[in-house]
Amino acid sequence: MEFKSLSVEFAPVALITVNRPQLLNALNRMVLEELSHALHEMRRAPQVRALIITGSGERAFVAGADIKAMSEMSTVEGLEFCQLGYRVMRTVEELPVPVIAAVNGFALGGGLELAMACDLIVASDQARFGQPEINLGMIPGFGGTQRLPHRVGRTRAAELILTGEMIDARQALEWGLVNRVCAAGELMGTARALAEKLLGKPPVALREAKAALRAAATMSEDAGLRFEQEAAGVAFSSADRVEGTKAFLEKRKPQWQGR
Repeated sequence: MEFKSLSVEFAPVALITVNRPQLLNALNRMVLEELSHALHEMRRAPQVRALIITGSGERAFVAGADIKAMSEMSTVEGLEFCQLGYRVMRTVEELPVPVIAAVNGFALGGGLELAMACDLIVASDQARFGQPEINLGMIPGFGGTQRLPHRVGRTRAAELILTGEMIDARQALEWGLVNRVCAAGELMGTARALAEKLLGKPPVALREAKAALRAAATMSEDAGLRFEQEAAGVAFSSADRVEGTKAFLEKRKPQWQGR
């Protein structure tokens, strides 16, 4: 597929760049549909072992949904737009490989929701985060009211969602919203270095760990613990577990097979 609003690179460390810098990479229906298609292609690409998602330009990761487009939607169209955004964010979460958001500027509204659907967030010191939908008479519709409390706690999530105010990268780090903050010029290098570190981990265990972490956010504790046991069993049955334990005992670097 030829993408009009994205730049997509398939590699062991793959890259998706939202490419609408003149509109601060705002999400409209076309962007979300292209994201959905790109993510499904990533899932089917055997060479992809990790994915970085970022935005083009220096001002924004994704500055939210396209407000002009939303202003012209009917109620039904608005609901369908939210449902499309929800499906895209869930697809990001459910990718079997680790996903890193490289946040280079504004991550607002749907942009923050996209970042939170990723496993890890690396932010430039110029990044800004917020859920400003309340200022437009709306609330987050791509998962923000559910994922943000899991990231920063209910009290801080309520402050961001109910006031619509932004926080900077340092505060986001203090709150546990992001994993790392670096200078703007070092952002992609930092994100790639983190992705390369993940390439050195066993793919089966990474996949099962991701699934168990998601279970912690979506299931009761008892159900999550049962899920963890099943996921641990899958990892234990893998050839990578055999190789990992053998390499440890032989004091050598493991050679992961991804099965």
